[in-house]
Amino acid sequence: MSGSSSDLVDTINLEPDCSNCAALCCAVFAFDKSESFGIDKAANEVCPNLNADNGCSIFSNRAERGFQGCVTYTCYGAGQRISQEVFGGLSWRENPALMHRMGAALSVLRRIHEQMVLLRAARSLPLISDQLAELETLELKLASERAWTETSLAGFPIETVSSEVRTWLRQLRGLIS
Repeated sequence: MSGSSSDLVDTINLEPDCSNCAALCCAVFAFDKSESFGIDKAANEVCPNLNADNGCSIFSNRAERGFQGCVTYTCYGAGQRISQEVFGGLSWRENPALMHRMGAALSVLRRIHEQMVLLRAARSLPLISDQLAELETLELKLASERAWTETSLAGFPIETVSSEVRTWLRQLRGLIS
């Protein structure tokens, strides 16, 4: 498996591209009024700061307006993949019935991408061959679907794989100074 999982995983863009997303984070997630969010918002309720063009009306001063959580949040590139790949460019805006489905898919793919980010960071450590082999096995589990679907995301064992990644990462504590 020399480098094969790394090559596959490295082709997956883990950077958010809001211009290719249906503003999923602004619509599908719930948040409570707190130091991170200036208002209460239920899941599948559109944020009042979201413009018709999927832009944020308070983008340049989100933190000052009480939305630090929006500043620090990242979907790790899952939003655009859900919008463009899984739903083929469709949006909950044109079809409100898609909001729940897109949110469910985003919740899983975001966690998959989050685990990939952690494993990419672990690649920079001085891993021995057994650790590298375990890393590649985990990467392949996370990148096994090149073309995710609603069904494959719904059936993906995200809790199990996330637990495996956490357990494996704990074994690397001695490599971090």
